[in-house]
Amino acid sequence: MHPKRIIVYSLDQARAALEAAAGRPVILISARGMAGFMGPLWFKVLVEEAAAGYPQATVTAALDVADEAGTALAGLRCGFKLVRFTGPEEARARLDDIARQMGATVEGALTEETLDLLDCKDPLASCRTFFA
Repeated sequence: MHPKRIIVYSLDQARAALEAAAGRPVILISARGMAGFMGPLWFKVLVEEAAAGYPQATVTAALDVADEAGTALAGLRCGFKLVRFTGPEEARARLDDIARQMGATVEGALTEETLDLLDCKDPLASCRTFFA
């Protein structure tokens, strides 16, 4: 079963996603490029805090760095195993090599169905519908 992908912007949204997942695998993705101005650690802590309340959760944190290669490297150094990078292919190739050496993956643009919780009034209901 492929994990569902959900873009979250807050701790409440991350918790809603994990509750709705009910133990199924889920990938929580940071907002596009947000790591560039918040730094990678904010999202790592957000996902860890959400997961602490759902010990049955199978969750992967994906840091979206947009086209910022330096932020991708920072995310890898912080321990992210999945980084989304949509910058130039030459930079992506170098990041792929570095990520592989660290046991991580760099992916490009989203190709799978993804739920984006931006402006969502009821994240839990939206996530439950997404998992149904």
